[in-house]
Amino acid sequence: MAETSPLQMLIELAQDELDAAAQRLGRAQRERNDVEAQLNALIEYRNEYYLRFTKSAQLGMAAGNMRNFQAFIDTLDAAIEQQRRQLANATAKVDAAKPDWQKQKQKLGSYEVLQARGEAAEALKATRREQRDSDEFGARMLRMRTGNA
Repeated sequence: MAETSPLQMLIELAQDELDAAAQRLGRAQRERNDVEAQLNALIEYRNEYYLRFTKSAQLGMAAGNMRNFQAFIDTLDAAIEQQRRQLANATAKVDAAKPDWQKQKQKLGSYEVLQARGEAAEALKATRREQRDSDEFGARMLRMRTGNA
């Protein structure tokens, strides 16, 4: 079984941290999208309800019904404002999760660059060692030919 290098262990840990950060960011983005969709649905419903209220008021409406319509519009407006605050909070969570994800991605990238440099240095050493061995073999063969001649 091959031994895991300390750098490889760091890369694996950084990958795990990046995956966790990506999950947190994804979850925050989904939550934000859900809150935004709810806000848009509330606004659309309020607009439709207000349009019905306006049409009914133009046709004539009892004062009690008018108060009920207005009270419901006020309730919808309050719900919309609350949803806007939730959207702001959800957006803040996304904004807070992004730098952590970027930091983890950069950390993993740095480790991978170090690993690539190490592998390149090892490959260069191996190439030089092979070249030296080949040169020594060639010199030995030349010595053997000149010694036998």
